[in-house]
Amino acid sequence: MNTGRLVGIAACLAGLFGGGSAAAKGFENGLPQGWQCQGNCGTLAADGDVTLAPDGGSAYGYVSSENGVTGVSLPGVGTADNTITGSRLVSNLFNATAGQALDFKFNYISSDGADYTDYAWARLLDAQGGQVALLFTARTSSFGSAVPGFGMPAAAATLTPAQVNIVAGGPTWSPLGFDSGECFDAGCGYTGWVQSTYSIAAAGQYYLEFGVTNWDDELYQSGLAFDGVTLDGVPLPVPEPATYGMMLGGLGLLAAWRRRASR
Repeated sequence: MNTGRLVGIAACLAGLFGGGSAAAKGFENGLPQGWQCQGNCGTLAADGDVTLAPDGGSAYGYVSSENGVTGVSLPGVGTADNTITGSRLVSNLFNATAGQALDFKFNYISSDGADYTDYAWARLLDAQGGQVALLFTARTSSFGSAVPGFGMPAAAATLTPAQVNIVAGGPTWSPLGFDSGECFDAGCGYTGWVQSTYSIAAAGQYYLEFGVTNWDDELYQSGLAFDGVTLDGVPLPVPEPATYGMMLGGLGLLAAWRRRASR
């Protein structure tokens, strides 16, 4: 068993068994315990054009295509030829009941443009990693709105505002690396903060996933900032696992990531 696999298993076990019944406290102290990253994920205070989220904390979470990895994309969007590299961050497994409101804010940032239509998303996943709901999409676009993303599957969350045009210009934001402040062509910029609200349809155990993907090349990076993740106004609970099956579910999610990345 290689080191990467051991690290993945250790992280999974920490996420499932280390949190007890506490609640994640947002991003002020880094990524919450048990959250899993592929690629480039982190936390940041106000930075360049990306301010703190309204009514959020003193830091937000982010994913960036800068130093991303292959195999990270939204299922059903593009092929291996045009979804080049990306990053994804998945929360710890949490319990929710039917009718609870899953809320967060997000801000899409892109230095790319023209036909290089990078994109970002959030999804609600079940305990096995299968998609329950695509919550939102955002996409680099030289025409029309950036949210919802053009040519993307329909999303299920209610967004406020419902449609967002890019604030044009080379965005200054350090997770873009050397592309911070750069703009390839029309479509670069940032959306500003958008509210996402989704009503949980059925009681169960879920993961929340945020992701971003480079489209057609690895040049000119894009990213997604997010904050204020709550369930009925309370930070995501960390369930206290009671069965060995929950551990296997977490391991299965990591294994699924590795299988998809190797294709």
